[in-house]
Amino acid sequence: MIADAAGLAELIDRLAPLSQIALDTEADSLHSYFEKMCLIQISTAHENCLVDPLAGMPLQPLYDVLAGKRLVLHGADYDLRLLHRSGNFAVTDIFDTMIASRLSGYKELGLAALVARHFDVKLSKASQKANWALRPLSNQMLEYAMSDTKYLLPLAAILEAELRRLHRWDWFIESRDRLIASAREPRERDETQAWRISGSAALGPRAQSILRVLWYWRDGEAKAWDRPPFHVMNNEEVVRIAEKADRGEPYSTLRMSSRRRKSFEVVMALAQHIPEKEWPVTTRIRRPRPIREQTERFDSLKKIRDKVAVELDLDPAIIAPRNALEAVSLDLATPVLMGWQRELLGLGPVENSGHAG
Repeated sequence: MIADAAGLAELIDRLAPLSQIALDTEADSLHSYFEKMCLIQISTAHENCLVDPLAGMPLQPLYDVLAGKRLVLHGADYDLRLLHRSGNFAVTDIFDTMIASRLSGYKELGLAALVARHFDVKLSKASQKANWALRPLSNQMLEYAMSDTKYLLPLAAILEAELRRLHRWDWFIESRDRLIASAREPRERDETQAWRISGSAALGPRAQSILRVLWYWRDGEAKAWDRPPFHVMNNEEVVRIAEKADRGEPYSTLRMSSRRRKSFEVVMALAQHIPEKEWPVTTRIRRPRPIREQTERFDSLKKIRDKVAVELDLDPAIIAPRNALEAVSLDLATPVLMGWQRELLGLGPVENSGHAG
């Protein structure tokens, strides 16, 4: 485990002459409210190593040396967003083995399935939900973390050869570029609507009002405790309590500390006396019914997609998910589909939709 500036500098010197590097990260989102990157796994043709971001050393020198490399990851979107948030991570060449396997027509896309298929190795899942912020890491966690990158470089070589054999390399390049661009866009939740969790839409206005108060109470408790909100109360419980309170029925709760219990009871008493004029209003967006031309276009595109999917032995959603087909049926020029997807559907290119690579 590299946990000091001197060790990191030595690693950077070893990485500098290399053209490609396997990379992965581990965070503590299952154990903390304020998510942080806890581990960076790196594999090359010569070594496997772990970098400890929690040790306090500057990581930018590492990011700088990685910028000019091809980085091989599996399911890269989350890792790229995590790395972008932690520094200036200017990557331009990603090989995502999950994207590559999807475009190659694989049915099982998990890293464990791919490693088992190509290397006859069974990866352990024992530390999948471990708390990566703990120190020291157990030998089991260290082994699990290393296995996430250990096989990525040879796997990438196999998948690239497969994509080129299938003449789908251009598909991969365009998909990669879209991934990189998407990962650079920040995802910010709408704080005024974040309380609308799964199940809330089925509640009446008063129950939603109670749920909204309860949701913000839970969020505040989670922040103060630095634990994910579900450690305070899961979504199903929040919805159930709001529904029962609205009906005037008794509701039981999970075990709480005496302090939290008192806080909860005060909040619930207030929530049940919010005046009707302050209840949340659900604005339902009425989508215009598709005209006959749009319906026919959607049906035609879907038939083409499904036919091509069978011919290429691909999941139809890879060629075009349903929502993309709906968007294209409304506006043929929408850029929701990539160039290779439009080509398979028999659509012309969209202006300014070209890709680098």
